[in-house]
Amino acid sequence: MQETTQFIEKSTNAIADSYRLKILLELSKKGEMCCRDVQELIGLSQSTCSHHIGLLIESELVESKKEGKFHKISLNRENFKKLSAFFQELS
Repeated sequence: MQETTQFIEKSTNAIADSYRLKILLELSKKGEMCCRDVQELIGLSQSTCSHHIGLLIESELVESKKEGKFHKISLNRENFKKLSAFFQELS
């Protein structure tokens, strides 16, 4: 139960930021993105984009994989199902 509570807390905090929410919405459309794509989307510096991506990865809503010298991020759909189930319980 505590593990679930921690996941919900981290994930809702990650979603609460407008930049991270934009990233998540774009990932749902595109499937995967790299940091440069995120920079173009939200118009922030590379280091700030990396920070936001890091928080999304830490929240376990986003996964990262290395392709060559780039890291590609994508949604962790299983964890979005867990988050959805939590909100479903509240309704």
